[in-house]
Amino acid sequence: MRKLASALLLAAAAFLPAGASAQTPVTLNWALWDWDKVVFYKPLIEAYEKAHPGVTINHTDLGSADYNQMLMTQLTGGATNLDIVTVKDSPGYAQLVNANALADLNTLLEKPVDPAPYNGLIESMTVNGKLAAVPFRSDIWVLYYNRGLFEKAGVAPPTNDMTLDQFADLARKMTSGFGSKKVYGGHLHTWRSTVQLPAILDGKQTLVSRDYGFLAPFYERVLKLQKDGAIQSYGSLKSTSTHYSGPFFNEQVAMMPMGTWFIATQIAKVKSGESLSSNWGIVSLPHPDGVAPGTTAAQVTSLGVNANSPNAKAAADFVNFVSGPEGAKIIASTGTLPAIRDEAVVKTVTSKEGFPTDAASREALNAPKTYLELPIDPKAAQVELVLNRAHDAIMTDNVSVEQGLADLNRDVGAVLDR
Repeated sequence: MRKLASALLLAAAAFLPAGASAQTPVTLNWALWDWDKVVFYKPLIEAYEKAHPGVTINHTDLGSADYNQMLMTQLTGGATNLDIVTVKDSPGYAQLVNANALADLNTLLEKPVDPAPYNGLIESMTVNGKLAAVPFRSDIWVLYYNRGLFEKAGVAPPTNDMTLDQFADLARKMTSGFGSKKVYGGHLHTWRSTVQLPAILDGKQTLVSRDYGFLAPFYERVLKLQKDGAIQSYGSLKSTSTHYSGPFFNEQVAMMPMGTWFIATQIAKVKSGESLSSNWGIVSLPHPDGVAPGTTAAQVTSLGVNANSPNAKAAADFVNFVSGPEGAKIIASTGTLPAIRDEAVVKTVTSKEGFPTDAASREALNAPKTYLELPIDPKAAQVELVLNRAHDAIMTDNVSVEQGLADLNRDVGAVLDR
């Protein structure tokens, strides 16, 4: 019987895919958001499961709006049902590290993560000698626009060298119609990033500060756009929980600042017919006066392992696959920018069927200078809570810009002094 069992195992191993090995079956659960909108999740899982026949990857969608809070609640509560953890941003990473909610990947992997391909990100994310997550996506902010709406209006489209004031003027010019047929010239999602990010592009300010007076002109510009009806009101978007993709898909907006993570979604939804904005393009994020064209903000998305996972080593291997060269090729093939990025990867993204064919759209991906939205600071997550609260108060006109920023100075100062 033992000989028969051994023979059967050897026979089974002979039929495994190349690079795969027989192993004890294990099921891993991946914490993420927007499962039905993000196009690279499934191909990553399919590729890994094919190479590792004993592994099944399930997922838990915690939603995009309150992802960090939902994740922290589960992990700090000792949840063992989540193995692979998507880390949304640097504040979320700092918060998870402070809570000891993530395992040290370099102790789980057979070989430590090679920092070279990540252009300094691994060093930035190593805290007290511990690497708790590895970047697998590195997105930049750009401006999406509906080329068809501009052609219909007979208005020249945005360019890769457009200031914020020029963006505001163009948004007013492209606003038309009433009621359900109204087209807004611009669309600013409810995230504070849409207002606050441009303010750090001069490299002189950061959003972990004791004086936020530098944000005043940025809020005043956006509130004026809202008052003029050139962008949909913050209160309306917030109360209806409108996802940023909807207005763009439905051709209700002419321009929308958003991250490059939306490229793959837009391509896929145009192909499926869910996005009516089939004639579209991207340009560089509008910049403040005095800032070099193309300067933008970057957002790093990483993968880690739940410190309480009963399958930590298997989860770490999946993280290593997704964040490494193999995962980068798969991510790029969907039109999404991976963290490991070279000319070949950028070419893969821009040559994907459905990516805009104009030179300006391709050039928009070559940002000469990028800044992290928030530094990886031990108190970044606490500061972000205050930033979000102040943003909500200002955008809903509950307080004036002056009062909102004064409150921000006071409350962030209190966080930094603790």
